[in-house]
Amino acid sequence: MLNADPLLQRPTLVTTTLLARALDGLRPQVTSPVEMWQRLTERYVVDLDAVAALLPADEPETHWLSSRD
Repeated sequence: MLNADPLLQRPTLVTTTLLARALDGLRPQVTSPVEMWQRLTERYVVDLDAVAALLPADEPETHWLSSRD
């Protein structure tokens, strides 16, 4: 991450079990998925694909086209 201190060594989460435990530990402290991503990547070195698989997808709101007469 660009804002992370390169001299500070962060734990690496390489298994989904460890990643899931970290997510569960952070859940009470965050209010949004964006904040979860930020906290997780500030504190740990993670596989972003593994994180995306564990966090719920943010589905966009469906916008229906108006019907033609």
